[in-house]
Amino acid sequence: MNPRNFELKSKAFSHNQQIPDEYTCKGKEHSPPLYWNHAPENTKSYALIMDDLDTPIKTLTHWILFNIPSDETRLEEGVSSKQSFDHKMMQGKNSMRKNEYMGPCPPFGSHKYQFTLYALDTVLEENPKMNKKKLLKEMNDHILAQTSLIGVYSKK
Repeated sequence: MNPRNFELKSKAFSHNQQIPDEYTCKGKEHSPPLYWNHAPENTKSYALIMDDLDTPIKTLTHWILFNIPSDETRLEEGVSSKQSFDHKMMQGKNSMRKNEYMGPCPPFGSHKYQFTLYALDTVLEENPKMNKKKLLKEMNDHILAQTSLIGVYSKK
């Protein structure tokens, strides 16, 4: 597969469109359903990072998921808040130091939330203390391709 065709989508919202309340602090705060296709052939695992791109001080990381099995092509809505799963998939620490999905909840205005999926040529070491900085360091030199989906949210 051509890594340039690697894409991430959601059945809940389209790129640069409004994230439904259900997936935010205003709703049930479930993680949205995501799916991807056209991953590189040598993919051994995936990692996902969700960031709020519009915080005034620094990027706020809402979700980290890594060691997603290479044979997966989707994440169902409402990924459990448990730290690890039956296989090696794990949730890393978000900016609030919790190993779980943290839904959009901007204090003011409209914010962009970027979901970035990385196709990796390895399975990473299991680490319940994994945060974004550590994950990016661990993935260094192992990224075959990456793709992003942006959702927008304001509390109104």
